[in-house]
Amino acid sequence: MSETEVEWPWQYAFPPFFTLQPHPETRSKQVSAWKSLILEYCQKNKLFIIDVREAHQLPLFHNSAINRKLDPTVVVSILSELSKSGNAGALDKTKNRWEIYWHTLEEWAAMIYDHVCDNGMQNSVLTLFELSQGEDVQDKEFAGIHTDVLIKALRVLEGERKCELILSDEEQGVKFF
Repeated sequence: MSETEVEWPWQYAFPPFFTLQPHPETRSKQVSAWKSLILEYCQKNKLFIIDVREAHQLPLFHNSAINRKLDPTVVVSILSELSKSGNAGALDKTKNRWEIYWHTLEEWAAMIYDHVCDNGMQNSVLTLFELSQGEDVQDKEFAGIHTDVLIKALRVLEGERKCELILSDEEQGVKFF
């Protein structure tokens, strides 16, 4: 995947930004800036999964111009903060792999359901491929959504009784109500 150019904030060129600051107020601002930067970067690059073990390979966590990398423990700490707001979720107990949600699962679910309603697709079955890669969703923000994130968003709708997931070995789809 080619990287989309991100407009880096001023802090990105400031070496201390890549070291967790000891002063609580400064650290709070630093973590907040990192959270915003991670969400913006992932959104622009349609990046849904971050593996902390490989994070140093992403320009997001490695500014080669100033030769600074964000320590993996700090990456985990910031992703943990993102999870508190519903913008990330650990995929394993070791917290090495994370899903990133620049929209919360509830927001993704609402967007998908709005699309279904706007196009009169209630009481119809769609494949997960149609929902994420289909021709009629290419102009939607959820176009290209990672399948696992899509399923989690659909589970939100399922909990609201707006759909039923169909997940078998042969078929992966959803019926909307």
